[in-house]
Amino acid sequence: MAEQHISGLGRTAGGLCRLASLLSAAALISPVGCGEATEPVRNWACVQTEAEAAFLNEVGCAGDFESLASTPLDANSPGARSVKTVIDRVDDSRLYFQDSQTYAIHWDFASANLSGGALPVVPMLAEFNTTEYSSPSRRFVLGAVTHYEGPDLYVYEIAPYDNASAEMIVDAFERISASTYFGDRLRFFASSASIEATVAPVAEQLRVITSEELYEGIDYQPLNVAESMGKLVFLKSQELNESYLSFRDIAVLDAVPNDISVLSGIITEQFQTPLSHINVLSRNRGTPNMGLRGAFTDAELRALEGQWVHLVVGPSAYSVQAVSREEADAWWQQHRPTAVAVPGIDTTVQTLVDIEQTVDLEAYSVAEAVKVGTRAFGGKAAHYGALSHIPEVPTPKAFAVPVYFYTQFMQDNGFASRVQGLLDDPNFTGDAATRDQALQQLRDDMMATALEPEFLALVLDKLRTEYPGIRMRFRSSTNAEDLDGFTGAGLYTSKSGDPEDPERRVEDAIREVWASVWFFRAFEERSYRGIDHLSVAMALLVHRSFPDEEANGVALTNNPFDPGGLEPAFYVNVQRGDVSVVQPPVGITTESFLYYFDRQDQPITYISRSSLAVQGAPVLTSAQTYELGQALDRIRTFFAPAYGAQGTWWAMDVEFKFDGLPGQEPELFVKQARPYQ
Repeated sequence: MAEQHISGLGRTAGGLCRLASLLSAAALISPVGCGEATEPVRNWACVQTEAEAAFLNEVGCAGDFESLASTPLDANSPGARSVKTVIDRVDDSRLYFQDSQTYAIHWDFASANLSGGALPVVPMLAEFNTTEYSSPSRRFVLGAVTHYEGPDLYVYEIAPYDNASAEMIVDAFERISASTYFGDRLRFFASSASIEATVAPVAEQLRVITSEELYEGIDYQPLNVAESMGKLVFLKSQELNESYLSFRDIAVLDAVPNDISVLSGIITEQFQTPLSHINVLSRNRGTPNMGLRGAFTDAELRALEGQWVHLVVGPSAYSVQAVSREEADAWWQQHRPTAVAVPGIDTTVQTLVDIEQTVDLEAYSVAEAVKVGTRAFGGKAAHYGALSHIPEVPTPKAFAVPVYFYTQFMQDNGFASRVQGLLDDPNFTGDAATRDQALQQLRDDMMATALEPEFLALVLDKLRTEYPGIRMRFRSSTNAEDLDGFTGAGLYTSKSGDPEDPERRVEDAIREVWASVWFFRAFEERSYRGIDHLSVAMALLVHRSFPDEEANGVALTNNPFDPGGLEPAFYVNVQRGDVSVVQPPVGITTESFLYYFDRQDQPITYISRSSLAVQGAPVLTSAQTYELGQALDRIRTFFAPAYGAQGTWWAMDVEFKFDGLPGQEPELFVKQARPYQ
């Protein structure tokens, strides 16, 4: 068969892609002090004559634009190129289209080209950022023009935290319109709610474009930029439970699954959120992950079904190319992941422990305390223990069941030796169907085995004494998750239990969480990462459940669309009630936004709105958003010494709830904080 190759450029994207483009593209804008600029009637011609001009004052053709444009700094902006703009108000409001490849940020350009001589000296970056985005008397009006290739739109944007006046924005827009060959088609996009309100009275002058118009038709969404080789397979999401996927497969799926076995790559027809389980896992594995509208019926992709392919997910385009099995095997041997080092198992703790005592912050640093605590209490409980020490971060009262009780259960009932026998069986290790059936039988037998009576009595006594009348959540916490370089997100399960409810027996909840160590997908993930299965033990993190919360969500303490760190923000996904934010039901959209907490006016850029909100209102009130921001800021600061290596992008992945009794104002509860990888 002749070699086939597919490549795709983004055409415009929803949620994430939209965000990505606009974030990096936007810089700041705010021109003032100049009369109305009208677009001249003229024949446009290219202006660029020098090979490497630092700027142009006009953009006369597509070649001019391309010579200056850079791919936005955000990772998720398919088919978008940006040229940053500077208007120098002390120099007769002269307009510059800067070489955005050479000068990635406005300050770089201004300090190199507009500082000294007959012009004032450009201050240092910190002062520049303070004045040029907020001061009414600012020298510069900073912005960017982005060309979205899919809809062929030229859009002027300012940074979401810029407090430029409507007069400034209109002046800048008209100057740029009059100085570009596409000026009659230029539109303005309000990248935050505050800017949207500012330009509302002049929306017609600015030809304001809505997010729906801007992103309509985008079909490519790069979630994890990477490449791999594997066999291209097509599966509907509802078929995943009955089908077996290998970690050498690249799957094309019609929808976004909540759980999936480890794969060499993922293409979903439905767009994802950066915090979806499969994207967290893809980032953790370093495997490509992308959304592509119409992927499941794409004729070019279908022509490669069942073949070994080379998938490349880039920030603005993707490619799928047929390769031989030999090429794929060689690539796998060269790129197979480094084995994950599990911290070990500490069975010396043989009683229930209040969560604050799972880490020793007096004897160890945060990083070391979590590592030591993970051996006895698992990564989730150890991180929660550290989290509980952060002042003014509200966490539900909790305790941990150490790994000792799991290891005793496995040894006393012959399950540990049984697992060893399976690992020694070539039929088990060599056939996915055999493996799945054997693991299912193991879990069934674990569920049918009674807990040690003294242990069960210990748990029930603690619940009735310290948590009377409260339904509890028993959450998985292995020593092989939330590690440096491996999160294990979504591999195991959590269950609710209530001593007074025969339908939710505590012993059933404990056994089910323990048994989830032997989920097929968890086993495959550990095999892929070279983890010794017998080195894994399950602890439990136990706290109140939230059956009727007003809102639930996940957040990152950094901007996932800005790996360069130039636009720090909190990224938040939130939904009304208990509807999942990482895997919403079909037809349900979640609210997602960037919260520029560190900026003076703390603006918000909404990426998507909740379809469950009343008349499009935000899920969270302004007060709740600020309360969440304060908690995220404290979490970021607390864990920075452990995970915030100098000069590298990092974030904590945080789960939260807003919950309250009827008639009461919902309270914030932070349920989890772990390193985002």
